[in-house]
Amino acid sequence: MNIDDFISKKVSTMPPSGIRKFFDLASKVEDIISLGVGEPDFITPWNIRETGIYSLEKGYTFYTSNSGLPKLREEICNYLGRKYNLNYLHDEILVTVGASESIDLALRAIINNGDEVIIPEPCFVSYKPCTILAGGVPVVIDTKSENNFKVTSNEILEKITSKTKAIILSYPNNPTGAILDYNDLKKIVDVLKDKDIIVISDEIYSELTYNSKHISIASFPEMKNKTILINGFSKSFAMTGWRLGYSAGNKTIINNMTKIHQYTIMSAPTPSQYAGIEALQNSMSSVGEMTKEYNKRRKIIVEGFNKMGLVCFEPKGAFYVFPSIKKTGLSSEEFAEKLIQKEKVAVVPGNAFGDSGEGFIRCSYAYSLENIMEALKRIEKFVINNCNS
Repeated sequence: MNIDDFISKKVSTMPPSGIRKFFDLASKVEDIISLGVGEPDFITPWNIRETGIYSLEKGYTFYTSNSGLPKLREEICNYLGRKYNLNYLHDEILVTVGASESIDLALRAIINNGDEVIIPEPCFVSYKPCTILAGGVPVVIDTKSENNFKVTSNEILEKITSKTKAIILSYPNNPTGAILDYNDLKKIVDVLKDKDIIVISDEIYSELTYNSKHISIASFPEMKNKTILINGFSKSFAMTGWRLGYSAGNKTIINNMTKIHQYTIMSAPTPSQYAGIEALQNSMSSVGEMTKEYNKRRKIIVEGFNKMGLVCFEPKGAFYVFPSIKKTGLSSEEFAEKLIQKEKVAVVPGNAFGDSGEGFIRCSYAYSLENIMEALKRIEKFVINNCNS
């Protein structure tokens, strides 16, 4: 009996995450400086941790409703109304195990076999695999470095067919840090507003924008009913390990996402949900302080890459930079592997996020200034010794 024959073809042909490959390489190197992990280096604010601890002390260790604690859903509604002028009811909110579960549920709830999902790349690594697992067909848009990797309305229009069911928008973007401003979104809305296409809008980095306020595509009146807004607590509140996210959208879609959630997850962790209430009620000042610190680091790391000749556009959101390494003559994977071996710095090759990321690397600045400065010195030394131009 050949066990390989029992593995789903969808799974067996699916490549492992390109991010994790380099995490594994880095874990074997002593004294390495990693700019690879997309995770805040801040500890979850104390008042949030205390609320989680107190929930355990009070014995709040049972399942919540499948959709999440009513109070948490109420606070999510309040937050979305306060920040983006979006008015949702509690039954239009589903609390999930991180934003990643929301992405999976959204796709599985709306996709039939053969439906096409437009995915602008570079992008978060799960979009294509989750589309395939749901029976969909990923249709990739290779965004352009000369446009700072923003997807355009014309690029979307060119990819729409009679089979198009959805488009995934993820701005602020991982891995590039690009955002879409009002004018960018308005042009996209003009293309989509009269089409039967669902927008899955991954807004997990919405609190982490610099010099401009995040705008949700759901805030356009003609788009709210056809947008599944996805967000969570991991990035903005430094709560990655708490695994808490949510979806907001049309009640029918949310109800069907909840059915899948019922059978596969049951409910998000109860202490995390109580902590989420505290985060939304009393922790926005902490978010602001962390964002200010990221902004300082952002300026330093962008300047550092440009000074060493690795062209790096200014990211307007998230906590990543996406410098070009094309001048070295190395591929993204060669650059990342040799950088680990020779200078003990870990970055993620740009092609881990799609073919259009080739020739770039992703570096997170969710690290201390000390580590960022030392990493920049080592990368500059590496570039001097390995540049073919």
